[in-house]
Amino acid sequence: MLTPVLAADSVIFQGFILMLAGMGAVYIFLTILILAMKGAALVVPKLAFLLPDPEPAKPKAAAPKTDDGAAVALAIAAASRLRG
Repeated sequence: MLTPVLAADSVIFQGFILMLAGMGAVYIFLTILILAMKGAALVVPKLAFLLPDPEPAKPKAAAPKTDDGAAVALAIAAASRLRG
């Protein structure tokens, strides 16, 4: 005799109950997570004074730009004099 598919002792029924329990656990976890995030969004701005933002770094003064053309010309002249 065939047993009914959704009988209380069938494997399919047990799998269905396990699926519902797992989906319920995920739903409850996500609901708690959303509530915790909304709560943190309300509390964190009030506690922001405990960890102030760091001061922005002051930009370093740029080194004066020098014209290296004279130094390059001198190096070329010295190298060509050494060659002959």
